Formats: sequence, C-alpha cells, structure tokens
Amino acid sequence: MSDDADAAEQAVRRVNVDGTLNLARQSAMAGVRRFIFLSSVKVNGESTQAGNPFRPEDTPSPWDVYGASKAEAEQGLREIAEQTGMEVVIIRPPLVYGPGVKGNFATMMQWLARGVPLPLGSVTHNRRSLVALDNLVDLIRTCLDHPAAANQIFLVSDGEDLSTADLLRRLGRAMGRPTHLLQVPVALLEVGAKLIGKPDLCQRLCGSLQVDMSKTRELLSWVPTIGVGDGLKRTVRSLPC
Repeated sequence: MSDDADAAEQAVRRVNVDGTLNLARQSAMAGVRRFIFLSSVKVNGESTQAGNPFRPEDTPSPWDVYGASKAEAEQGLREIAEQTGMEVVIIRPPLVYGPGVKGNFATMMQWLARGVPLPLGSVTHNRRSLVALDNLVDLIRTCLDHPAAANQIFLVSDGEDLSTADLLRRLGRAMGRPTHLLQVPVALLEVGAKLIGKPDLCQRLCGSLQVDMSKTRELLSWVPTIGVGDGLKRTVRSLPC
C-alpha cells in the first residue's frame, strides 16, 4: 500500500478483483471444470469475540480494501459459476506461516532471534487461528476433486488456536531461543499503540481471530496433516543461520 490511498485501492482491486475474474472467465471458456480461489478470512472481518469464531456462512464484514476486494472477487466468481456451470471453491485462510513467511510473523521471528524483550507476556487470553502452509496446500489438493467441495466456501486452520504469548513461547522453542516476555497490561499496550498511531497493530497482537472449520472437517473429511509444533519447526528451518 502506497501513500496514495486511491491509487493503492485501484491497484488492489485491479489484481484481486479484475485479475481474478478475468482468469475465471478465460478458465470457463477453456473448459476448466473447477476453479479454486484463495480468498482471505479478512472477508469475514478482523476480530472475533470469545466463543464466537468466524463461520463460512457469516455475512461478509471486511474492514479494509484488501478484505473488501476479496469479498467482491468471491461474489463475481459465484456469478460466473452460475452463468457458465464452472464449479468454484473458495478457501478463506487466516494467517499462513511456513518457510519464507513474511510480514508480522517474520518480524516476530526477528525479534526472538535477537533476544529482544517483548511487552506481550500478559497477552494470554486472546486466541488466534493460524494455518501452516503444509495444511493449506493439503486442503487445496483435497478440494481439487472432492465431489462435496463444489461451489462451497471453506475456512481452514491448524485446529489449535493460540494466544499471542503462547505463540511467541512456542516459536522461541522451535528456534531454540529464550523468550523474554514482559508482563505489560493489555490496557496499557492499547493506550501506547493509540499514542504512536498503530491501534491496528495492537488489535492484531492482543485481539482474537478464530475460525470454525467444522464444515471443512465434516464435508470433506479433512483434518490438518501437521500440528502447530511441526509447522513452527518447518518455518524456522528456513531462517538464515
């Protein structure tokens, strides 16, 4: 995203909406039987309340341009499916981690590698759903030809939701590094984030975002192929020595 919000929004929509639907139309014309679209849990929203995870049938509630563009692409794909008969499968993953991961996850690994004390030891009551790259790829492979996947929306995760503090500790163990977590109250973190103009970052670190993948399990008889522990180990193996 650039400093020019309008230009950035146009660029995101050009790729996520126009590019996706153009590819889908050409696929239908070429006789492709099934089109699998990697959307995002951001279509559902950015946060969940305790005991109320996102579900595939929830009304979309994106908070930003990226989430809105994915929701628009999903709607366009459903229309193309109705018009052409091409089957569409939509997968909405949460944060995907694995070898080569970037973004906030990579930043957390850099902090841990440097032994930086982190003020997140009190963030133990939130829960975040994650999905290892191996599990996401396995679900995509399942959706390629599973009869029940046609024209469905699926949520996916590793099946174990973690608090931010737990994730950092387990990531530190996978890296073989001590984890220095300071016990700073969450309320104080929220105030500090607002003062420096980064309330969204605090929400991602301190808030919850959980997905209910019971539909994925039941309709496809699918279960994650690896657990969080193995997923984290495979992720840190890609780090430079």
